[in-house]
Amino acid sequence: MSIHSKPHTLSNKILNLRCVLLSLIALLGSGSICAEPSLADTVAKIKPSIVAIGTYMPRRNPRSVFMATGFAVGDGSLIITNAHAIPETLDIEHLERIAIFYHKDNVDKVIIATELAVDKDHDLALLKINDERLPALTLGSTASVREGQLYAFTGFPIGMVLGLSPVTHRGIISAITPNIIPMIQSGQIKQAQFKRLQDPYNVFQLDATAYPGNSGSPLYHPESGQVIGVINKVFVQESKENILAKPSGISYAIPINYVESLLKAKGYY
Repeated sequence: MSIHSKPHTLSNKILNLRCVLLSLIALLGSGSICAEPSLADTVAKIKPSIVAIGTYMPRRNPRSVFMATGFAVGDGSLIITNAHAIPETLDIEHLERIAIFYHKDNVDKVIIATELAVDKDHDLALLKINDERLPALTLGSTASVREGQLYAFTGFPIGMVLGLSPVTHRGIISAITPNIIPMIQSGQIKQAQFKRLQDPYNVFQLDATAYPGNSGSPLYHPESGQVIGVINKVFVQESKENILAKPSGISYAIPINYVESLLKAKGYY
């Protein structure tokens, strides 16, 4: 036996013991000691890709109104958001236009956007901007998404109230479930819900609190930043008026493969 083998073995044992102690600390604490720095790096990376969605009217007060979130994909000129975030009609006579809003170089910016496509069945919309290219987010795969996995989403949870400062939340995939909320009585089922009953598709249910302004926020892997879904609704316990005071903590996201299908249909993917 080499005279140097014992110190080397002792060193390995100390190193292994240190790893065990760190693991125990992580389990007893708030989570993995590597999770927070990794998510922090990812948030800093993806924030420039996050925009607010709304309308702009030159002579309105306020001129800018936003109520949802979107994010850049493709070449950076394409914006994904929810279909329900796009106004049904615009005041064309007074030059109201769909617009995106974001903060860059310490300046709040607004850019007019064009609607390219809407998929109401999956609550998705594709917009295009011509005057800017934003850092595009990478679309991930839903094939490996499992219940219990941790993900994050970034957006504008209360619209204009918090300004153009994207906010990040995180939560686990609590269920992969059909996009239908059960009704106690058949008379409560609306026509759109009846259509979904005939042709349901799975969505991601999260144990995280999203708010109306989070509609269109990207749901992404906390380490890679790859987008696996689009936040589109939150379960309301009592009424829409009480959603801020009494959030349910249950939110839903559309799987990213439907975004891919929308982009392919328009020749962008």
